[in-house]
Amino acid sequence: MTENNTLSLSVYDRGLHYGDGLFETYAVQQIPLCWAWHGERLQAGCQRLGFPPPDLPQLYQQAIQVIPSTPRSVLKLLITRGVGGRGYRPPQPAHPQYIWLSYPYPDYPADYAQTGVTIRICETRLARQPQLAGLKHLNRLEQVLARQEWHETDIAEGLMLDTADNVIEGTMTNLFLVKGQTLHTPDLSHAGIAGIMRRAILTLAPQLGYTVVQGQYRITDCLNADEILLTNSIIGLWTVRQLNNRYYTVGTVSQTLRHHLRQQQWMINDAECPPT
Repeated sequence: MTENNTLSLSVYDRGLHYGDGLFETYAVQQIPLCWAWHGERLQAGCQRLGFPPPDLPQLYQQAIQVIPSTPRSVLKLLITRGVGGRGYRPPQPAHPQYIWLSYPYPDYPADYAQTGVTIRICETRLARQPQLAGLKHLNRLEQVLARQEWHETDIAEGLMLDTADNVIEGTMTNLFLVKGQTLHTPDLSHAGIAGIMRRAILTLAPQLGYTVVQGQYRITDCLNADEILLTNSIIGLWTVRQLNNRYYTVGTVSQTLRHHLRQQQWMINDAECPPT
């Protein structure tokens, strides 16, 4: 980025032509939160796509230069394979391009966290592709199509199924279904993004005495759940108030998790995931 917030990028960049790249979205409160976990996912993605390993200390210094003076913000890192290759065949070696973007922290309604959100089921399905599952790659047309399905401002999110009718995630969130003292979350072996806050819940919940199960779930499992939780690194944790004609309460599991996420500073600073 330049001082005028402009970017020089080749029109032949493979990120533009093929979505050949990755991205990370960081919640920022003076520093990027959970830097190490983002870095691990970024390294895994680069390895999967055949990119050179990212220089995380150098990227951290770049990130610090982009962070605005506001108390909270959002950083986005785009990595493309760069220019080269013939058609789909990538160049060897790759010459990745790193692009940093800064955004204001989203101003979601306060009652989203306090009383829950209304969600819907999307018609658009996620393809099952184990080689890309879990990665934050630049191909997001499925999510774009899904998000075009509704315009009601009172609907905060849409759940997406894969082509085998398994519930996978929201358009921008990971999903947890609460039944008793057990948290169920979809297995992401064939589709979906392995989110940072999802990892936080998978780590924290057993410490609080909850059982966590990763498996395959259908819409009926969502409708029969005691609570539904949605997570990502920007929103933290939302509780679902309504799905179709099914209403839920903000239960003790979501309240307990949210309390401990804040107490242990998962959603405030990088105490649990230092930038090292």
